[in-house]
Amino acid sequence: MSDYVAYLSAAVGTVYAIDTATGTITAQWGLDSTQGITATPDGSQVYATQTGQYSVVAIDTATSQTTQVTVGAYPQGIAATVDGTAVWAAVTGPNTPNNGPGGFSQIAVISTATNTVSDYLTVGDSPRQLVFSPDGSLAYITTAQSIDVVDTATGRVTWSIPDPGGPQDLAISPDGSTLYVTNPVPSTLWVIDTATNMVTAELPVADQPYSVTVTPDGTTVYVTELNANVVLALDAATLQTVATIPVGGIPGVVAVTPDGSQAWVVNILPGNVTVFSPATNTVLFTVTAGSATATIDGAPLAITFVTA
Repeated sequence: MSDYVAYLSAAVGTVYAIDTATGTITAQWGLDSTQGITATPDGSQVYATQTGQYSVVAIDTATSQTTQVTVGAYPQGIAATVDGTAVWAAVTGPNTPNNGPGGFSQIAVISTATNTVSDYLTVGDSPRQLVFSPDGSLAYITTAQSIDVVDTATGRVTWSIPDPGGPQDLAISPDGSTLYVTNPVPSTLWVIDTATNMVTAELPVADQPYSVTVTPDGTTVYVTELNANVVLALDAATLQTVATIPVGGIPGVVAVTPDGSQAWVVNILPGNVTVFSPATNTVLFTVTAGSATATIDGAPLAITFVTA
């Protein structure tokens, strides 16, 4: 048995559970247009956003039972709070009767104890992705034209960093001092000092940077390039590129296992996942399963890990 199980969401609406040691799919759930995915810190529940159903689905990892929670139109990014009491889902669509407030600017807060919406928070237009500070006191959220900083105790935006280029993904260093934000259209990676909320570096990235993550030890930053079919490895101290890892077509989300032993990259066009070693930045294996063409059934979009 592997140390972790990877939970993968695919656009067709399937969530896969994958053994990280072998790349074998061990379970799957047929949902609807799944996008973002996250897990509670204790691994007891996995949550996936369903854009087609205006909802979030909670999967009990012990029993495989699912619970659907209506949140509002077109939910995308989702993240579990550090204490595991809630998950926050970005609601990007308009207000719709009986489907949550929407309004292009809402974060649905779901209680993990009851799997019901406990609150809605107002942020900038079209929230996309979010990440919490290591101590859980702040949430950072990309919106259509800003990175919003939310006090998790009050649910209020305390600072908004203008980003007219349209930020997409973001990641925070393990010590919470640095935030990394991808800007696909201007093809840049922003480096932000969280003490001042100021951009300290703007790195050009040639071919549409999309996803970003940081290794658990904080030494390496990984950035996917949508149009170059590669992942860049940056030295976090110098911000210099130390490796370029070839992966599949249109690489989307990149995520590293909690122990730092593997990095997983979802390849949207071929419908598979490249797994590489952060220690050597070399490819270990490719996950392919699900259809007659030996690819995952539907474009893979996001991934999270749970201790096996």
